[in-house]
Amino acid sequence: MYTAVEQAMIREDIFLWLDEKLGSGINELTRAELVNYHFGDVRIPLVDQGRGIRNPSNFDATLSILTSVDGPYTDLAGGDGLIHYNYQSRDGGDNVKLARAMELQTPLIYFQGIRPGVYVPVYPVYVVADDTVNRSFAIALDESMRFFGDPLHMIGDQRRYAERTVSQRLHQPVFRARVMHAYNRACAVCRLKHPDLLDAAHILPDSSEAGVAVVTNGLALCKIHHAAYDRNLMGITPDYQVRINRELLDEVDGPMLRHGLQDMHGVTITLPQRRPERPSREALAVRFDEFVG
Repeated sequence: MYTAVEQAMIREDIFLWLDEKLGSGINELTRAELVNYHFGDVRIPLVDQGRGIRNPSNFDATLSILTSVDGPYTDLAGGDGLIHYNYQSRDGGDNVKLARAMELQTPLIYFQGIRPGVYVPVYPVYVVADDTVNRSFAIALDESMRFFGDPLHMIGDQRRYAERTVSQRLHQPVFRARVMHAYNRACAVCRLKHPDLLDAAHILPDSSEAGVAVVTNGLALCKIHHAAYDRNLMGITPDYQVRINRELLDEVDGPMLRHGLQDMHGVTITLPQRRPERPSREALAVRFDEFVG
């Protein structure tokens, strides 16, 4: 058994390792990568084989929990801004180490499955409540939520904060990972292929009721085209044609404006190969009306 100090050091090193892995703008990691983390010469898999929880035998508390896209669990972010992770069907084992994580306030990793064998990590997360009625543990995605009193009965500003945290720390990274995969990690307008210079842009903004974080409401855009699209300096027709604001087309200001924006006028965007992932024509039409209006 690792000592408490050693366990804390390992967890901190894992977070730094994840930071490095995700530092290039790619939000997802494969199972093959996650089972090959090493602390010094010791390999410590971050996920278990065929199970939604990782409880190393030489750790006092759970290391990670996982939601698979094809698994049997319903461990999803609820409307209360918490991840609800179901008890293991039998008592003891995994349940004990999750309870221990809550007692010790130990930071965990949450892996959200986006495709078979591919995950978006969110870390650190914390077990904040043992919901014995629904036989599940409540996982907070933000450290400050540990101090909300009763996390299972948040009200007012607490609940709004929790919901916003889920959007920022889980839904948006998952949205980005899925959009980047759909567009083969390239800008739909200019084909730039540097993930750290790409954004997952919403067609209908997430502030609107219809602006859900799904691939068909997304476009992979480089930062300049994302900014232009958000500010209606660039539009995309329901037939996937790029249009540049008329005043911008007439402006004279050097090669970046000319090649980055003006030359894109009339270009057909690159579409995902999988038809179900292609941008919604209805959503594009709504946004294009704003552009021309």
